Amino acid sequence: MNVPKVIAELVKAQNNQDSIAYANCFSETALVYDEGKNHHGKKEIQEWIAQANQTFKTVMKPIGYTGTATSGVLSAEISGSFPGSPLVLNYHLELKDGLIESLKIKG
Repeated sequence: MNVPKVIAELVKAQNNQDSIAYANCFSETALVYDEGKNHHGKKEIQEWIAQANQTFKTVMKPIGYTGTATSGVLSAEISGSFPGSPLVLNYHLELKDGLIESLKIKG
């Protein structure tokens, strides 16, 4: 599957449970929306994903991608220690200057 480099790096960081590498995929002013909450900026994103990784040990398996140079949707099967695992989520991404500017995670 052909995805932008930063998205491949995001998946790798998630599967390695590396919250620093994950946050480094985002711009300084990025916004993540997940489970009804917004996380602003790299610091909040790193704290959010570190807590999520500790709690759920989530692993992503990309199954589809559609997009342009500035936006896209990654469909991924995620599994971990959460009810309903595994399930498929859609990651709606806005990209800018090789980094993720926004991410909305939807079921």
